[in-house]
Amino acid sequence: MPERDEAALVAVVGRGAPVAEAAIAAWEAGEAIWPIDPGVPETAGLELLERLRPTHLIETDGKRRVLAHGVPVGNDVAAVMVTSGTTGVPKGVELTRAGLEVMGRGYSDGLGATAADRWLACLPLHHVAGLAIIARAWVTGVAWTAHAHFDLDAVARSPRDEGTSIVSLVPTTLRRLLDAGAPLHEYRRLVLGGSPCPPSLRARAEATGATVVDAYGLTETWGGCALDGVPIRGAEMRVAADGELLVRGAMVMRGYRFAPGDTAAALDGDGWLRTGDVATITDGVVRVVDRKKDLIISGGVNVSPTRVEAVLATHPGVADVCVIGAPDDEWGERVVAIVVPADAADTPTLDALRAFARDQLRAADLPHELRVVNEIPRSNGGKALRRFLRD
Repeated sequence: MPERDEAALVAVVGRGAPVAEAAIAAWEAGEAIWPIDPGVPETAGLELLERLRPTHLIETDGKRRVLAHGVPVGNDVAAVMVTSGTTGVPKGVELTRAGLEVMGRGYSDGLGATAADRWLACLPLHHVAGLAIIARAWVTGVAWTAHAHFDLDAVARSPRDEGTSIVSLVPTTLRRLLDAGAPLHEYRRLVLGGSPCPPSLRARAEATGATVVDAYGLTETWGGCALDGVPIRGAEMRVAADGELLVRGAMVMRGYRFAPGDTAAALDGDGWLRTGDVATITDGVVRVVDRKKDLIISGGVNVSPTRVEAVLATHPGVADVCVIGAPDDEWGERVVAIVVPADAADTPTLDALRAFARDQLRAADLPHELRVVNEIPRSNGGKALRRFLRD
């Protein structure tokens, strides 16, 4: 029988183990999976279904039905994942089976994962960071456990209750676990991704005896493609002349579903993915500085908001912080610190923050404006939604 050149795209609505099991069933049947957030507003969900046109839908009742106007994917596609939409309209990313294999084995090798380990998936499976846990466990034969949602007590107890040894977290969930005094040293590895981890937060985790590994990746790269700055086996990375990090390898997406223009803008003719991140590479180790779109140019000087945030976050009066650029007649852009105070009755002043950071930051990096808020809007992956703050 000739090999099919198309495969079904199965959209599944749900959380935790049922979604993981549906993904594995799809892969074993030669199909592709698209996990859908069950919390997405109905109008937005219908719009996504209309735009990405899966062939089948499994809803929370577990029943599978055929969608009349569905369009198959190529038979090399394993998953379609929707981007977070932090910079615009969410896009459907087609990730391949070859990419699943390379990411799964390269990532697991980098962490030294063996049959003695058990992965914990406590991140949403409709995000690539969650589904990639199931993918790498499936391709390597390592056991897995999936939680329906992040539950602080359940994650803290999981090594003892469920025998898990590797967990993927985002900085927000790591901070919550540390604040609760969770015994994180009981995990063999804590893998951090989703957004840059402040060095002070990593140091705090390591002080408890936890072994932390920083993961870098995008939805477009099947999740993590570098661990502690070292590309996984099968991933190539280089920095373009303008400082943008480029990635190439099987883990890079096939393209954006039904969006050839966006695909062409992201992938060059040699297969290099433009990540949108500014980075440096020294002795083979990649250090991501910031998103290109987030860099602030103040008085002609490039200011990294991530670097400024990392310093301000260590101020005892700061519970959370995000840094953005605002139009300025004199400087072009001024650095604005948006702060959630640790104590609403004792908010640090702009002068206090500048004095605190002066020994660690350049003059151009110091904030020129302070805004106090109750909460920093963030994606499920922990990324600050800067566009809402700018608006």
